[in-house]
Amino acid sequence: MRIAHPWHRGDVTSALELDVDPGLFGPDSITWRVHADPSMALAGLRALLLQAVHPLAMAGVAQHSDFRSDPWGRLFRTADYVGVTTFGTTREALIAGAKVRGIHGRLTGVEPESGQPYRVNDHELLRWVHCVEVESFLSTALRCGLRLTREEQDRYYGEQTLQASLVGLDPDEVPGSVDEVEQYFRDVRPQLRVTAEGRRGALFVLWPPMPSLVQLGTPARPAWAALAAAAAAMLPRWARRLYDLPGIPTTDLAATAAGVAFRSGVLVVPQALRQGPHLAGAKERLGL
Repeated sequence: MRIAHPWHRGDVTSALELDVDPGLFGPDSITWRVHADPSMALAGLRALLLQAVHPLAMAGVAQHSDFRSDPWGRLFRTADYVGVTTFGTTREALIAGAKVRGIHGRLTGVEPESGQPYRVNDHELLRWVHCVEVESFLSTALRCGLRLTREEQDRYYGEQTLQASLVGLDPDEVPGSVDEVEQYFRDVRPQLRVTAEGRRGALFVLWPPMPSLVQLGTPARPAWAALAAAAAAMLPRWARRLYDLPGIPTTDLAATAAGVAFRSGVLVVPQALRQGPHLAGAKERLGL
């Protein structure tokens, strides 16, 4: 299911000249429902852990990002990109995508364990990162209690082919339905393994550095540990086995229960306090 959009058809001017631009997706989209859900906190961590089982993708992160020196900054910048491209105007989304493409176009490297060269803007790597993100966002939301029909799930993946366009992929290059995403992961699994860099990256996700005052004076450390452990448990069984983590059904049940409890707890907080700035800005822009 591919979603048409004015800017994707080449009619960028009409999209940018709307009196009230809904952005790439708009408030009636499944993308808004999924990306505004409290489960996104868990989903983002799951996506980072899953991304790291691709050796070339992990080498790109290790060699060209500042996640070790500034893990929180990288996490917030990633969340900001998702927020802008989901809830921002069409112009803001296009600018964000162009910035990412500009950075990726300059980056190359060699995966140290295999000696295999890579380019960060290689379409296979871009497709991997895209599929990991959208599958994590949707599957985590569903396991945490967001109710979507199968048709709505297909629609979400179809909408996200527009997101893939921002980083330089043709929408026809990426899976656009539940069945296509599942087939993609079956096809790519022989290429996946956890390298030394992948384990170090996962450790940063599970146990990131925190200032001593924060660790000792607040519940941030145990709260983060619980959140990260739930995200790791929500990985597919085959991915947990790559990390030498339990790949058994009881882990799935425990992770789902933790996710439902987390989402239910956040939903108690008034919407004005729990919604992010990008969603709040979109609602104000559209008069919602």
